[in-house]
Amino acid sequence: MKLLRVGSAGKEKPVILDKEENYRDLSNVIQDFNPEYLNFETLNKINEIEIQDLPIISKNQRIGACVNNSSKFIGIGLNFKDHALEQNLPIPSEPIIFSKFTNCICGPNDDIQIPKNSSHTDWEVELGFVIGKKAKYVSEDNALDYVLGFFLVNDVSEREFQKKRGLTWDKGKGFDTFGPIGPFIFTKDEIPDFQNLNMHLDVNGERMQTGNTNQMIFDVKKLVSYMSHCMTLFPGDICCTGTPPGVGENMSPPRFLKGGDTVVLSIDKLGTQTHKVIE
Repeated sequence: MKLLRVGSAGKEKPVILDKEENYRDLSNVIQDFNPEYLNFETLNKINEIEIQDLPIISKNQRIGACVNNSSKFIGIGLNFKDHALEQNLPIPSEPIIFSKFTNCICGPNDDIQIPKNSSHTDWEVELGFVIGKKAKYVSEDNALDYVLGFFLVNDVSEREFQKKRGLTWDKGKGFDTFGPIGPFIFTKDEIPDFQNLNMHLDVNGERMQTGNTNQMIFDVKKLVSYMSHCMTLFPGDICCTGTPPGVGENMSPPRFLKGGDTVVLSIDKLGTQTHKVIE
């Protein structure tokens, strides 16, 4: 199933897409797609209702972030073989973990705002996933039992703050609007080929990134297990899993986002995001 949230910021409703891609209102079934309801019990509850009996609501409205009120937004750095080669960097022996502060989360078509005094704001198309039950010290064999579904992410990054303002990446990853997610969560049962999805990102109509999730150094099973040995994962926690080649900082000369740019990104089966860049 495809699950999304629509409405103005702070007033989104939970919605499911039916077979005709109509928006069906779930707000009389669950309150929101947040840590309280993003679990496998909720999916079972939705599966038991007649989707066609739910009210249809207008598609002519904003799509919000597909997950609300996550306790954690975890990023994985340098997790694509071809991206590591692009930068002439060694293949990591363990996942590189960083935090995207949850204030960065926004809708899949919301504006991306360049931070004050920034000239190095960059793009990254990524596969994201959301946790559906508490995970602590889980094995790789059982790791997918904890993944509720997948979605599209733009891991927007300010490279100067990330790499030249101290030794931590986090400060360059968590500015407001730097975490567009969605448009929808595609539940795990309907996307078994999540490790073989094509990925694209364009800026002003020019293709910048082309990749496939089969290039991930550490697959989703490994990431869930590894993270659960570093921290307890809770329902609603989200993770973005790395980006393919073509980010702006690795171009010659480097290219970064500026006001007026348009960014369009997509992953097979997970929809599209379109952003205007503002200053």
